[in-house]
Amino acid sequence: MLELVKTSLDDDQADNVVVIELASKSTMADYMVVASGRSSRQVASMADKLREKIKQTGRGEVPVEGMTRGDWVLVDAGDVIVHLFRPEVRAFYNLEKMWGGPTIDESIDDPSSENVLA
Repeated sequence: MLELVKTSLDDDQADNVVVIELASKSTMADYMVVASGRSSRQVASMADKLREKIKQTGRGEVPVEGMTRGDWVLVDAGDVIVHLFRPEVRAFYNLEKMWGGPTIDESIDDPSSENVLA
């Protein structure tokens, strides 16, 4: 599922994709993926496309929260939790810091723009 999520976000040109390994920190999921879109419309579109791709794997209905505003959308892909943000909303909540990932500035400074953290 993680590879599907990463591929979908890459296809939709998500910015600053960060993958945080959660298996050793929480039982809610194995991974958390945090990414940014340049606008509310892009964030909502990325979430909708991701939801459809996950449904096509046979998983059934995919819980999604926050589609109406598109500032912060959460997609529950089972063992992968995906948070999609507009950049300023992501900087405000800074989930990466809360879960032991890089700060926003560290992920932006990484030339690969993708981080996987344990």
